[in-house]
Amino acid sequence: MQRIALTALATAAASILLAAGSAHAQSATYVVEPTHTFATFEISHFGAAVNRGRFEKKEGQITLDKAAKTGKVEITFQIASISTGTPPFDKHLQSADIFDAAQFPTATFVGDKFTFNGDKVSEVAGTLTLKGKAQPVTFKAKQFNCYESPMLKREVCGGDFETTIDRTAFGVDYGIKFGMPKEVRIVAQIEAIKQ
Repeated sequence: MQRIALTALATAAASILLAAGSAHAQSATYVVEPTHTFATFEISHFGAAVNRGRFEKKEGQITLDKAAKTGKVEITFQIASISTGTPPFDKHLQSADIFDAAQFPTATFVGDKFTFNGDKVSEVAGTLTLKGKAQPVTFKAKQFNCYESPMLKREVCGGDFETTIDRTAFGVDYGIKFGMPKEVRIVAQIEAIKQ
C-alpha cells in the first residue's frame, strides 16, 4: 500500500514538473525592432493646430507568454533624439524648459501587467519615468498581432498602443500659464523580433 502511495506521489510530482516546464517553455523573449518602433506625442496648440513629435532612438525588450497570458516590456527612449521636423522646436523641447535632456537623457516605460482579448494583447499597464518622475500609465492597444516575418524568417509581435498623460505629473509645466493643456496623447507603435 505504501509503495502504491509513493508511486502515485512520484507520478503526480512528475506531472506537475512537466506542466511547469511546458508553461515555462511558452515564454519567449522579443527584442524591439527600431525601424518599426516609435513613441509619438500630440498636444493641442491653443486649440488650433496639434503639435507632434517622436523619439527616434530607442531600445527595449519584451517577454511574452501567450499561454499564461503574461508579459513584461521595458523600453527606453533617448530624449535628445526628439524630432518634430523643426530643428529650433526640437532644441526647445530638449531644453530645461521642457524635457531637460541634459539632466534627464531618457524616458522609460516598464509594463508588467498585460491584459489579453483572446490571444491578442489589449492593454499593458506599468510605470512611465520621465524627468526623473515615475507615474502609473496604461497603454491600450488599437491593434496587435504576431506574424512570421517573410524577411527575417522569425516571429514578430507588435501593435499600436495609446494613452493620455497629465504632463504636469512629470514636471513638464511649460506653457501651462499661457493656456496650453496638461493632457498629452502618446501613440506608441512597437514591433519586436522573437529571439
